[in-house]
Amino acid sequence: MYYIGLDVHKKTISYCVKDASGQVHQEGKVGATRRELDSWIKTLPQPRTMAMEATIFTGWIYDHLLPHAQQVKVAHPLMLRAIAAAKKKNDRIDAGKIADCLRCDFLPECHMASTQIRDRRRTLRYRHLLVRQMVQMKNRISGLLMETGVSYNKQRLHKVGYFRELLSTNEDVHESIRPLLKLSRDTVVRLQKTEYALVSSLQRDPLLADRVQRLRTVPGVGPITALAWALEIGDVARFRSIRQAISYCGLCGEEKSSADKVMRTPLSKQRNKHIQRVLVEAAKLAPRQDHDLALVYETAKQKGNANRATLAVARKMVAYLLAVDREERDFVPAENYQRAAA
Repeated sequence: MYYIGLDVHKKTISYCVKDASGQVHQEGKVGATRRELDSWIKTLPQPRTMAMEATIFTGWIYDHLLPHAQQVKVAHPLMLRAIAAAKKKNDRIDAGKIADCLRCDFLPECHMASTQIRDRRRTLRYRHLLVRQMVQMKNRISGLLMETGVSYNKQRLHKVGYFRELLSTNEDVHESIRPLLKLSRDTVVRLQKTEYALVSSLQRDPLLADRVQRLRTVPGVGPITALAWALEIGDVARFRSIRQAISYCGLCGEEKSSADKVMRTPLSKQRNKHIQRVLVEAAKLAPRQDHDLALVYETAKQKGNANRATLAVARKMVAYLLAVDREERDFVPAENYQRAAA
């Protein structure tokens, strides 16, 4: 078996080919294009296993190399940095160390979702970009009105009828800002339509439709939360416990222990920030819709504050979502389950 380490960059890929004894057979650089990779693959010995660090470029390279190797593995960047830290660092050395980690089975492998999931995940994350831009434009409209001293109804400002009425009847709206207000409003409308189209296409997708419908039976889970869970979590079988899922979602702190001292830190930065954001937002509304989650919130709030209570609700929702996804059936409230068992 030949072990190939790849140090991936935007324009070039440094590689190192080693055998089981650690002897270097090939090393060098290849252009980061599909055509150059195809030519390079023909020069490699067989059988081979490849590994690379997770970067923004990893996805398409992984998909392109997968048919040409027995295995293609992706390493966790933070853990790999801790294992392969050295005084001297360059692309050639990095590729060699990745090959050594792969050869010695020390590679801190991370999960690589399927191409279908990654393609749809990209669409959902793009939707978040649209929402952020929409909020920025709405804030810009408010800012323009405040800068020029125009009084307005904050709750109704972004309603179509009220905005049109404001421009046509309010004499305080200066002529200099009217074109900017109209342009901002048109941008908001266009972004809203695009965002709705993206979400609708994902909900109708045959790969996701049934799964999303089941997840939405969980209290407090709407279409965005269900889509985020399905696409960011991917295969739920990779989580052996609820604690692992909670850690991946970034809903717990780090633990630093030494001797008899144990210190818990705030929320860990090693998490999937996309699913974390969605779950926290959902947990703020969920207690209003479900008695059990409201009880979780109140119990946690008595011990700490509102933020800690929201995290407790989010962790409970992770347990619900994981159970529904594993068992592939709709959510059943506790009282209904107990009544059915009796």
